[in-house]
Formats: sequence, structure tokens, C-alpha cells
Amino acid sequence: VRLHSHDVRYGSGSGQQSVTGVSAADDGNSYWRVRGRTAAVCQRGTPVRCGQAIRLTHLGTGRNLHSHRFASPLSGNQEVSAFGEAGEGDYLDDWTVVCSGTYWVRDDEVRFQHTSTDVFLSVTGEQYGRPIHGQKEVHGMATSSQNNYWKVMEGIFMQPSEAFKAERYHAEL
Repeated sequence: VRLHSHDVRYGSGSGQQSVTGVSAADDGNSYWRVRGRTAAVCQRGTPVRCGQAIRLTHLGTGRNLHSHRFASPLSGNQEVSAFGEAGEGDYLDDWTVVCSGTYWVRDDEVRFQHTSTDVFLSVTGEQYGRPIHGQKEVHGMATSSQNNYWKVMEGIFMQPSEAFKAERYHAEL
């Protein structure tokens, strides 16, 4: 499924903007911007390192992927929501990119581990009724599994910066 959000709030837990999973490939509410962790500057074109903390900001609403110690409404795992205004939230918006190798590579599957609570961003199949009928619950799980792999499907990919190209191809420098 695709990581989705829109301005529909949870009716329980935090009451923040819901984050769900949808299967539609043409869903305009499934676009997220990769940014540096809270209070960090991230230069455009800088590759994301495995183990680096990032924020994912929902393009449609400007809220960040967020988690905290509320129970998710369907599975009882940890709630994942969207929080903040215009891309600014708090330290609970930070997620660590878990991948193999040195960098998050475009076609590779990755995991996102919440930096404050250590849960993995996951989807296991529980589906909502009204008002977001058929969308799957996205939540945080304490253990890594096949339910918490994610892959970028489309988007705008920036060319690596010149400094990265020099590092990659001229390791002796």
C-alpha cells in the first residue's frame, strides 16, 4: 500500500490527522517530502544515509509523519499520525532510515524506525470503516517484520550533489 494522509482526524487517541495505507496508484494524498530531522538543515541533493534521522512531510497538508504513545484505533499498536503546521512540528516527527549499505537507494526497500519510541512504521491489513472506508491502518510495531518494509514508487528525485559524487567516485580524497 501507499502511505497516505488527508485532513481527517482520528476520533480517538491523539485526535491528530490520520495516516493510512491505500492501494490506489494515482492517489494525490500519498506524496511525502523527505526532509532533515527536526531542527536540522538538509541540503537538497544530499543523499540520505542508512541510519540517518529524517522527517516525512505530507505535501497536501504540510504535516509531518509523527508517532507517540497512544494506541492505534484498530490494532492497538502505536498510533501514527500527521502533526505540525507548514512542516514544523516537534522531535516526535523524526524517523531513522533503516536500510542496508551506506545510502537509501532509490529502488531499495527501507524501514522507518521512530527515533523516540523505536517502533517501526507498519501496515498489517486492518481496514477502517467510515469516514475512510477501505483504507488500512498504519501504525508503529515494536518488532521488525515483513509488514514494515517501504519503497519509493514515484516522485521527484534530486541528482546527488557534487560533493557526494566526489566522495563516491574519489574515495581517496
